[in-house]
Amino acid sequence: MSEHSNGSAPRRIFIDKQSPQAFQALVKTSEAVGATAAEAGLDRSTVELINLRVSQVNGCAYCLDLHTRRALRAGESPQRLGVLAAWRDADVFTPVERAALELAEATTRATDSAAQEAAYAVARRILTEDQISAVIWVAVTIGAFNRVSIMSKHPVTAPRQAAATVS
Repeated sequence: MSEHSNGSAPRRIFIDKQSPQAFQALVKTSEAVGATAAEAGLDRSTVELINLRVSQVNGCAYCLDLHTRRALRAGESPQRLGVLAAWRDADVFTPVERAALELAEATTRATDSAAQEAAYAVARRILTEDQISAVIWVAVTIGAFNRVSIMSKHPVTAPRQAAATVS
């Protein structure tokens, strides 16, 4: 009898657990990309904004949860995180962050060549070549993690509550 013979969807395989060697290669890539971003002068907060925006575009709940917590630890404000999905309409992001977000979105929506050209033109005016490369690598890498989590249906769970004290 199959797992979904009762009409329910089949259980998803956590591909990171099923193929740990492949997942570890992605983790190593992510570590190299993080170092590349730092060397290019992109701070951790900017990298987390990119991770979050790409995860928003891709609809990855697990990565949104994870990178929201990381962004807060990196010093991001709840206000900026709250308006990130509408960053173009919020005057709380720096020119570097705006160029990075636009380039990350264009990288994520790879079939929109007009958006790619526009984003690249903005990035060329504001970012260094090393930063352009790093932003694209960050977007590509988080996009891969998004797909791992989406296809695995990694769960987002509520934070653990402290046990109530009985008086």
